[in-house]
Formats: sequence, structure tokens, C-alpha cells
Amino acid sequence: MNRDIIDVEPNQRADSLKAVGWVSYLLHLVVALGAVLPGAQPGAALLLVALIIDLVKKSDAEGTWQASHFSWRIRTVIWAGVLYIVTAPLWFLFFFPGWIAWCLISLWLLYRIVRGMVAMNKSEAIQA
Repeated sequence: MNRDIIDVEPNQRADSLKAVGWVSYLLHLVVALGAVLPGAQPGAALLLVALIIDLVKKSDAEGTWQASHFSWRIRTVIWAGVLYIVTAPLWFLFFFPGWIAWCLISLWLLYRIVRGMVAMNKSEAIQA
């Protein structure tokens, strides 16, 4: 009789983590696209929301393939933030170099998000 009992907890946990991952990736994507497309600036607030979500839920993903995605997104946001801050003085000195720097950073951010989304869609860990 006990054979009929099915433990669905691992599947529910995996589905929950994947849903959180998609929400985070989509927030990142909105920011990355907004940074690349002229006139569409959703702001750093969405990145902070995504970062907080990832930091809070990262421990839930330990020991799963999804843990790599949490680390990937956290590193992406931190590096993008550092790069934006470091290159911010270029805007004050000269407009064009600042614009080029931020476009390159935004394209890198977009690449990292799309690469992570592709791996998440395949239910695979992301390789650094």
C-alpha cells in the first residue's frame, strides 16, 4: 500500500526554483533590453529586485543544477553594476565614450542573460 504514495516534493521544489529563475531572468532581460534600446530605461531598480530575489532564494537551490543559475545571475548583476559605476565618469568627461562603454556593457549583460535563459530552458546548469 505504501508503494502508491508518491513524493512530489522534489518536483515541486524544482518547479518553484525554475519559476523564480524565470522571473529573475525576465527582470534582467527587461533591464538589458532597456539599456540597449534608445529611450527605454526601466532603471536599476529592477536589477536590484532581481538581485534580492536571487540572494534570498540561492540557498534553496543548493545541490541542484539551478544553483549555477543563481550564482550566474548574481555575478552578472554585480559585474554589470561595477562596470557601469567605473565607466560613469566617461559621461561627465565626454558623451561619446560614455555611450560606447555603456552600450558594450549592456550588450554583455544581454548576452549573459540570453545565455542563461537558453540553459534554463534546457534544464541545464550554466557553465561559467
